[in-house]
Amino acid sequence: MNVNWRGVFPAATTQFHADESLNIEGTLKHVEAMIEAGIHGIIMLGTVGENCSLEYAEKLEVLRATVEHVNGRIPVLTGVAEYTTRLAGRFAADAQQAGVDGLMVLPAMVYNSDPRETAAHFRGVASASDLPIMIYNNPVSYKVDIKPEEFAELADESKFVAIKESSEDCRRITDLTNICGDRYTLFCGVDDLVLESLVLGASGWVSGLVNAFPHENRLLWDLATAGRWEDARDIYRWYTPLLHLDTDVKLVQYIKLAVAECGYGTETTRAPRLALEGDERDRILNIIRTGIETRPQPQTA
Repeated sequence: MNVNWRGVFPAATTQFHADESLNIEGTLKHVEAMIEAGIHGIIMLGTVGENCSLEYAEKLEVLRATVEHVNGRIPVLTGVAEYTTRLAGRFAADAQQAGVDGLMVLPAMVYNSDPRETAAHFRGVASASDLPIMIYNNPVSYKVDIKPEEFAELADESKFVAIKESSEDCRRITDLTNICGDRYTLFCGVDDLVLESLVLGASGWVSGLVNAFPHENRLLWDLATAGRWEDARDIYRWYTPLLHLDTDVKLVQYIKLAVAECGYGTETTRAPRLALEGDERDRILNIIRTGIETRPQPQTA
């Protein structure tokens, strides 16, 4: 299907059994709950989906099962996060065969490439499939920063259609627009900067906390895109302590714990990520449970 590059696209969790084996049924049940809440698309195997913790065959198993389950109701994208350009291209081609509708491509893992190498990596992945690509810029986590000027140089590749901007600098939205015009669709990739990013012109949101709060997440989106800024701000102020969980090095554990507390899955992650303990667990649970207890009443935008 053609991807409508707009709206809320969860970076979905990958659910595991207690022994860390894949829980496909649990993963799809969670996906379905978010579809019912009104998400616009879904991204499997992003950071929150523990891409780099899955074996190659497991990744394709997740994608095939998700594509079959979703059955064209919303676009299905996959993260592409590999150590080499060759392997990333191979995965892009295999993901296309699995039936996904688009790719969210990261820089090569571990190696911090310079701008020339980064551009070559993205172009190499683009050449490996026919799928449209969202380029994921997250210098905070992955130490490679793709500047607006570099996106302008990549604009000749038609498969690059969207940018997930996660630099934690809202000025990038304006800089990208000033330098690249409307060449790319811009997605906010940092949960606790989404309202600011929408004001500045972002058209989409790759969200982590939507995994646990899909209805409230959709409400915030609808209020903001309807121009009801005061109402959106009220929801955002309630949501922000939870959204802050998306910006920590343990975001996967934090988000999965929230998912478990909200009844959408389990908190099990694959080592080296371990379950939270002690004061840290108490602190995160307090944030999550306070959010649940004070969540806004259902309303329409």
